Parts: sequence; structure tokens; C-alpha cells
Amino acid sequence: MAQVYDLVVIGTGPGGYVCAIRAAQLGQKVAVVEKRKTHGGTCLNVGCIPSKALLHASELFEEAGHEFADLGIEVSKPKLNLAAMMKHKQDVIDGNVGGIQFLFKKNKIDVFHGTGSIVSKGNVGLALEDGTNQVIETRNIVIATGSDVARLPGIEIDEKVVVSSTGALELDRVPGKMIVVGAGVIGLELGSVWRRLGSAVTVVEYLDRILPGLDLDSSKQFQRMLGKQGMAFELGMKVTGVKTSAKGAEVTIEPAAGGEAKVLEADVVLVAIGRVPFTDGLGLEAVGVPKDARGRIEVNDHFQTAVQGIYAIGDVIRGPMLAHKAEDEGVAVAEIIAGQHGHVNYDVIPGVVYTQPEFACVGKTEEDLKAAGIAYSVGKFPFTANGRAKAMRKSEGFVKVLADKATDRVLGVHIVGAGAGEMIHEAAVLMEFGGSAEDLARTCHAHPTMSEAIKEAALAVDKRPIHM
Repeated sequence: MAQVYDLVVIGTGPGGYVCAIRAAQLGQKVAVVEKRKTHGGTCLNVGCIPSKALLHASELFEEAGHEFADLGIEVSKPKLNLAAMMKHKQDVIDGNVGGIQFLFKKNKIDVFHGTGSIVSKGNVGLALEDGTNQVIETRNIVIATGSDVARLPGIEIDEKVVVSSTGALELDRVPGKMIVVGAGVIGLELGSVWRRLGSAVTVVEYLDRILPGLDLDSSKQFQRMLGKQGMAFELGMKVTGVKTSAKGAEVTIEPAAGGEAKVLEADVVLVAIGRVPFTDGLGLEAVGVPKDARGRIEVNDHFQTAVQGIYAIGDVIRGPMLAHKAEDEGVAVAEIIAGQHGHVNYDVIPGVVYTQPEFACVGKTEEDLKAAGIAYSVGKFPFTANGRAKAMRKSEGFVKVLADKATDRVLGVHIVGAGAGEMIHEAAVLMEFGGSAEDLARTCHAHPTMSEAIKEAALAVDKRPIHM
């Protein structure tokens, strides 16, 4: 008799593979379907992990070339070996995706490689590379197919001159000039990589600000820091055309509000205007699974679609397109399917921009609180007043704490500074337990650490910071 699974997960990105592992831990018979030859989805193969490998390597390259002398370290001018740097990136990818294969084997999860679709309730179709097809029978299905790059109408991405984030991670030379279309997280991170390695980077953004959706005050100060590093910005501008040739590209931009156009020249154009849910070929319409106006699969609070037994998580549903959000949803839906009470607190999902300095945040922005009519207090503390930051020559940035004016409960924390992505979790844990600014201010912090700035910002909510 053919195997009948308790759960089949379509897609093995962060949401999918975590969901499968948690379901297996709970005693479910699980299978996964993956169209790539390797697991990990966009994140591990062409996204989060490889970009961090290049971000780290390029940070060290820039430090060696510009900052070592100030620390009393005399070295000759560093020489870039881009091929070796790309090998480091690939080694990191291989190690991570191999780890997932090991975890599937450890948890007795069956793996099917091919393109999955939903044939009917309880049946997943699998199209194999050799042209054959098979059907996998299951009691439950979780769609975790992630997202794809968003494209500009009329502009072809050839992954050579006009590239997506995928192509930007595979360049075999440092562009003399790079234009980044989109001032979101992906554009700023990858723009930072190539600027450090020697590219003249200009970021073009339709809005009049960078990092849409993040705290405006913090974003403005962050932009000034990136500008001092040499990154140029064309804000409030829209791209109306890209003409490519053997020499590179000519990008035509004009004010979003209307006005005179101008042309920018570049060797490489990176289109980083966001991502869209990947649901093509899943057969959703045929089985009656509806999508919203933005192409996201509609689910209820238990991640269930309109069809019983079919669930969806991660980038294909509402909410921020973040790997850790997808992972938490994967755990929650596995527990729900097993009869437990899985839950995701969407008010406490941190986000990080892995530039240097980093920009990390969790919870509400000032704009969110104003729009909701919530009275709040602000505590802010600069790293220029932090001893450890000074010692490391990493004193750019600040910590900003937003607390409810009536209850003192912390509603949002925003950090711009070295290591912000690690420090933000102190705030996340505090907020998960409904903690106040005073709770944070009265918690003893080791000295000297950059985390002391978080305590000082919490003290500043009550207008009593010690070191400022």
C-alpha cells in the first residue's frame, strides 16, 4: 500500500523545513517537496545566508583598508580576491543546506525533489525532472513556497547588467558604478557590499525616504551615516527606463511627483524593489484556495486556507517577509495540526538591516503609535556616550525606546549601531513578557558593553540617563 502522510510540506525554505521538523518531533509522518536540488529556499541559497557571508567579508576588507591604522595595526593595502570571497560564500551555503538534509534524515522525514502542486484535497502532485509525475497522499498540506523578486514593468532582468538580488550575489567583478533601484533592506545591504569593495553606489528610491515602514526619525539618521560612507541617494525618484549595452546601462529617472528626467550611467543595475509571493503552478484556483489583492494566500488565525487540511505560512501569506517569521509560523502550524495551541506574536518580530552600522528594530514605530492615537514616551541614548563603543571605534548610532505613556510598557525599540542585530533580542524578550521601560532600566547590564546603551535609553524614558 502507498504511504499516507500526516503532513506534506511544499517548499523547504526556513518556514517549510522548520515546520516539517517540528511536525516530526510531534510524532507526525512527514514528507517535504522541494523543486531545488538543495534545501533552504531563497534564504539559504540566494538570500539571507550568502548575503551575510559577503557583508562580513566586505566589512573586514574595508576595516583592513581604512581603520586598522587608527588602532595601531600597520598592514599593506589589502588586495581583493573576489573569486576567493565568492568561494567563502559558497562554502557557507553548502554547509547550511547540507545541515538541513542531515536534519531531515535525523527526523525520518521523506524528501521528494520536484515541482509540487495540489491536485486535490489530500493529494500533492509531484512533477519530476525526468518528465514523470506522481501523487503523494496526505492528511494535511502546508504551502511554504516563499517569494520571488519583484520586477519593474518593462525592464528585463538579465542577471548580467540588470540584476536581481540573486545576480548581485554572483558578480565576477566589482562594478565601477552600481545603481540600486529600491532603498529597502535588500538594496541597502547589497549596495553596501559592493560599495565597500570599490563600487560607486547610487540608490534610487520612489519614496522620499529609505527603509519604508521603519521608524522615520531613525531612518533619516541612518541615511546620513550611509551617506558619509559614500553611498549616494536619489530619493523621490522613479525609474522610467533602462537601456543596456556592451558598456553597461543608462538608467532614466524622473521625480515621482513629476518633473524633468535625467540619465544615470552604471555598469550594473540592481533591481531591489521588494518581493512577491510565489504561488505559480500550485493549483490553488482549482482546489478553491483564494488569494488577496496582493497575491497572498488568505488564511485564518490558525494558518488554514478556505480548504480544510490545506495551510500556508511564510512569504505567501500576510505579514513581513522575514525568515524568522516564517520559522515561527512553521512551528505554530505544526503544533496546531498535531492538536496543540501554536501561536505567533506578530507584535514582537524583530527586523535587522545588516549594513554597518546595523539597524535593528522590534515593535511599533513612532508613526505607528501616532496613527493609533497612543500616547508614548521616548528614551534615546547615543553610542558616542558608550565606553565599549568608543573603545571599538563603533560609536555611530543610538538606541531608541518607545514606551506607553500611561503604563510604561515598552512598545518598540530601534537600534542603529554595531551589533544591533544581536542586541535587539534583549528588547524582544522584554516585550514578549510585557515588560516596562523601568524593568529594563533596573536590569543590571555588564560593563563595558554596548548593551548598556539599551539600559540608558530605558532610563531616558523617565528622563534620568546616567551617562548623558
